[in-house]
Amino acid sequence: MSRAAQGAGSNYTQPTIEPRDHALGRSRGGLSTKIHQLVDGGGLPLVTLLTAGQAGDSPMLLPLLRQLRIGRQVGRPRTRPDAVRADKAYSSRAIRAHLRSRGITAVIPEPDDQKRHRKNRGSLGGRPVGLDAAEYRHRNVIERRYCHLKQWRGLATRYDKHATIYRAAIILNAVIAWTRQ
Repeated sequence: MSRAAQGAGSNYTQPTIEPRDHALGRSRGGLSTKIHQLVDGGGLPLVTLLTAGQAGDSPMLLPLLRQLRIGRQVGRPRTRPDAVRADKAYSSRAIRAHLRSRGITAVIPEPDDQKRHRKNRGSLGGRPVGLDAAEYRHRNVIERRYCHLKQWRGLATRYDKHATIYRAAIILNAVIAWTRQ
């Protein structure tokens, strides 16, 4: 195709970029949205955030933890979990340092590339990450929560244009999960 033919047509329009409040973005499968959730040990959702499909997972952990508030019968709400179970996507020095500073146990495996970089640095690379394998086995609770979430056809395919409506359906799904508990 010649250079003049690419954009010279009268019906040619530039691709539009979705507004940030729609939480839509391009990923391999086309337009998509990522659902980020914190769940308790029983798989019940505590905090939910939405981002565009191409957004990374690990940058959302700290905003999720900032919004965590678990009410108590007496006193201030709890804002610090005992442990965070996550997959390798959440393994970074910044996240581990933040969790360590707040006294939260990180149950996050170290990816192979990070192991290789650490070993290549020798004694400067630091100690290996401690991972409680028995505790990490309980991470399937998170995956099961997402399976329950995707059982709703409207959530699995995202028919809603606006993120507020889509998030409301996710919250409704969470309310139903909590009432069944």
